[in-house]
Amino acid sequence: MNRHGPITGAHIAEKLNLSRAALRPDLAILTMSGMLGARPKVGYYCTGKTPSDLIAGVLGNIRVGEAHSHPVVVKESCSVYDAIVTMFMEDVGSLIIVSEGGYLEGIASRKDMLKQSLGGQNLNKLPVSIVMTRMPNVIVTHPEESVFRAAQKLITQQVDAMPVVNLVQNDAGEEKYQVVGRFTKTNITRLFVQLAGH
Repeated sequence: MNRHGPITGAHIAEKLNLSRAALRPDLAILTMSGMLGARPKVGYYCTGKTPSDLIAGVLGNIRVGEAHSHPVVVKESCSVYDAIVTMFMEDVGSLIIVSEGGYLEGIASRKDMLKQSLGGQNLNKLPVSIVMTRMPNVIVTHPEESVFRAAQKLITQQVDAMPVVNLVQNDAGEEKYQVVGRFTKTNITRLFVQLAGH
């Protein structure tokens, strides 16, 4: 189509040896996706957009707040044993660790728990705060951030999950992160399935 410029639906159907009726739904999808442009009484033309441009555009318009999951949190005083039980009961790969006020203190992954369980220590007496990755070293996202940007963070930082947080002030006037969700690779996969189903 690039070589021929704008081309009518009838000419496309003729070149592909298809009926115009059979071709109409496909042309509609390509036009709605932005890969094809259409001018009335002139024809269809390539916009130059690639499928990856379109995916980035769609994911750039969806906010983390629309796609995140419920946060699975434990208090920093929780034992590693209880944290492992919570991880299995909730079927998650990491736990968000919070203070008494519900503010983000850290995150602990399946790998962190496994290291401790292999060490031969009493997991009932070891607090999860000893094994977690502490703030400010935790990669976070915000409800207003685009899903595309959050997905880039997951990949570049090589993490499976990020706490979704809002910046708030605690009673002492300090700025803290309040946990409102978690954003994971599973959220991205679920989003692709939902988008493909529409």
